[in-house]
Amino acid sequence: MVTEQVEAAHRECWSVVLASTVRVTRDLDLAEDCAQEAFVRALRTWPEQIPDNPAGWLTTVAKRLALDKLRRETTLRRKLPLLVEEPGETEQPTDPLRLVFTCCHPALARDAQVALTLRLICGLTTREVAAGLLISEATAAARITRAKKKIAAAGIPYRIPADSELASRLDVVLTVVQLVYTAGHVAAGPELTRADLTGRAIELAQLLVRLMPDEPEPQSLLALLLMTQARGDARVSEDGELVLLADQDRSRWDIKMLAEGVSRATAALRQREKPGRFALQAAVAGLHVTAPSWERTDWVQVVRMYDAMLVGWPSPIVALNRAAAQSLVPGADLDEVLGELDALGKESALKTYAYLPAARADVLARLGRTAEAMTAYDAAIALTANGAERRFLLRRKAALA
Repeated sequence: MVTEQVEAAHRECWSVVLASTVRVTRDLDLAEDCAQEAFVRALRTWPEQIPDNPAGWLTTVAKRLALDKLRRETTLRRKLPLLVEEPGETEQPTDPLRLVFTCCHPALARDAQVALTLRLICGLTTREVAAGLLISEATAAARITRAKKKIAAAGIPYRIPADSELASRLDVVLTVVQLVYTAGHVAAGPELTRADLTGRAIELAQLLVRLMPDEPEPQSLLALLLMTQARGDARVSEDGELVLLADQDRSRWDIKMLAEGVSRATAALRQREKPGRFALQAAVAGLHVTAPSWERTDWVQVVRMYDAMLVGWPSPIVALNRAAAQSLVPGADLDEVLGELDALGKESALKTYAYLPAARADVLARLGRTAEAMTAYDAAIALTANGAERRFLLRRKAALA
């Protein structure tokens, strides 16, 4: 019982506890150590009485641990500049967003920004960070370590940037928030989702919209997350199994959340003549949720959105999504689509990406190449880290047999 309570608190409160402790330590490594120790102490203390406010209890313990360590640290004066905080500032609900902007400082390499934020904001293990970024665990660990050292050496401030600095960091911050959501949307482990991560991503997106109300891309990201989240209940059957969009009961979608998402996406698209990449992704989500049914989705328009993304923001994953959508266009040449998917198999970023062999398996099955489709499903099953997805792929393969 207590172990479950502590695990739930870790999922829900980690970023708040860590962000608040950073204010005391101004040292990311020390703050992380103290936050982790607070959760360890909870395992020993909470059996006697679980606090009414777990987040407050954990934050208080982590801060006290940090202060004790700093008092014993003879080099305190040398540590203070590591994370500079503006004088006179007090703790506030934007602390997690401050930590995101600290991790996404332009002095850090972009790949290090993303890895560090996933580790600190989400509390993901290094293995989970590696899985989310499609890199090895050793590479993820090295990126996180380098980023922490760079923050200390460069004296990167722990604050939300001035208005003049926001634009240069916005894209990577939005990317990180989207990755946080993705890490919860299809989580590593037996359960399909992690509500703590999806909820945290939506909260961060809402904070960004309040911080930059006239910028279309934060609006677009929030719209995308809301439209995705609105379909959440329909993604899982009563027995806990994955249900694809094509088979979902649309009456289970959250209509209010969908309406807000569509409204924000439409407004963001109208703000710029040339939409940004998050606006285009939101447009794809909008095409899905406003279609009368899966069969009547405007797949030609979906492909056009991905084409626009490939022009401005090319990536192997966008190309994969584009190929999958193209395979659903009425009258599509599936042999041509299969050729595109086979070419993407040479991309190093997709070597461990389960959705590539899964997409190949689907196309091969529709071409009647059953044995090859089953082999592709085996490859996808071996790569997926989610129990619900693995069971879904096993059912697909069994249906072919």
